[in-house]
Amino acid sequence: MRKLTVDQPPAYPVYLGRGLLTQARQDAPPGPKALLYDRAVEGYALKLAEALQIPHRMGVEGGEEAKKLECYGQVLSWLAQQGLPRDGMLYVVGGGTLTDLGGFVASSYLRGIACVSFPTTTLAMVDASVGGKTGINLPEGKNLVGSFYPPKAVYLDLESLSTLPPPLFREGLVEAFKHGIIAADEALMRLESLHPEWPGLEEYLERAVSVKIRVVEADPYEKGERRKLNLGHTLGHALEAATRHTLSHGAAVAYGLLYAALLGKAHGGADLTVSVEGLLRWLEPPPPPPLSWDELWPYMARDKKKLGDSLHWVIPLKPGHLVVQPVAEEVLRWVYAEFLERVSGRP
Repeated sequence: MRKLTVDQPPAYPVYLGRGLLTQARQDAPPGPKALLYDRAVEGYALKLAEALQIPHRMGVEGGEEAKKLECYGQVLSWLAQQGLPRDGMLYVVGGGTLTDLGGFVASSYLRGIACVSFPTTTLAMVDASVGGKTGINLPEGKNLVGSFYPPKAVYLDLESLSTLPPPLFREGLVEAFKHGIIAADEALMRLESLHPEWPGLEEYLERAVSVKIRVVEADPYEKGERRKLNLGHTLGHALEAATRHTLSHGAAVAYGLLYAALLGKAHGGADLTVSVEGLLRWLEPPPPPPLSWDELWPYMARDKKKLGDSLHWVIPLKPGHLVVQPVAEEVLRWVYAEFLERVSGRP
């Protein structure tokens, strides 16, 4: 087992390894507890509930449906019906959408209760569960409602990955690849060996999570440095929203990384498209829909990274050197035309 610490403050531990239920049982404080979990990992969630003796348990369907206002309201009402008090603890088990939902529920129920996260996907382990960003979606776009609310602890239990379908396992590691660009860590950009039983997986995930931790500690509330973690997400979120999430988050961000690489090249940076196209070959995502720029723009215009009247883009000039700045719309349009040519020609 490895232990990392996010020193925001407040500081909280991130445990990484196999068989972490014993550690969680040792860490669990006395007092009332509730469990919110993704029904897709009900078996693992109920093992946690038994280990920690959690009487109140609610399962929801994962995916973007979990981040709708309706589901958020249902979970709040359920906690109120169980009478969970302000000193209660909410345990959250599931992927990135559950992490986002559960954290936001904890931040807003009774004006804030403690939350512990057990992410069960590579996406949630590498990205969503660390850093305290929580949120839900609106019909107008992704993550438009949320809060910064750090958990009390995060447990990255690799045993929970054993039943993860291979495409979902790979999709989550798009975020690790992104961290490799941010930190200029070539090891994070080598994906060929990665699978749930790979002996080096624990070390690989530690490297990826450590990048996220360093950025979060430097900029907890996304005023500057942390905005670089949005690399690939502006176009990616627009693709998700425009397709009503039929294109998964991992696939959308991978395509967003290709678009960002083309933007970097257009701004005189190194050509990162070869590396990103290697990521796409490894990931084998479905092709993105041939949406026009005008069809995508309304979703990007509402992006949470907008400041004033300007939409800021994360532009990779080379690994380890990213800038965040507005880009003229005519540049965005012709780069998008090149993007469409590249993805339409993929095997």
